Amino acid sequence: MPYTVHQAKTNFSRILREVEAGKEVIVMRGKKPVARITSIEQPEPATRVPFRLMGAFPNISWAPDAFAPLSDQELREMGLDDLADAPLIAQPEEPTEER
Repeated sequence: MPYTVHQAKTNFSRILREVEAGKEVIVMRGKKPVARITSIEQPEPATRVPFRLMGAFPNISWAPDAFAPLSDQELREMGLDDLADAPLIAQPEEPTEER
């Protein structure tokens, strides 16, 4: 069933009930159809992605400085000159817990 834009705004709840009942609704601007409102299929529930916790497996280790920031020279060697030339900012302090 066609509705004008004004009718669609005024009767949006009714339009949603019609769509839920399986009808297709056309929205018109003047005599020109501009939109079609149809129901959508319910998405299937998301499948659970396997999770792996680092360090939970035997024989996995890394160097103590593996996650340390890179030096300016290391950044340049990797072709990241823009990062090496960027000004450094202080890390925010950890919030303290008040009791």
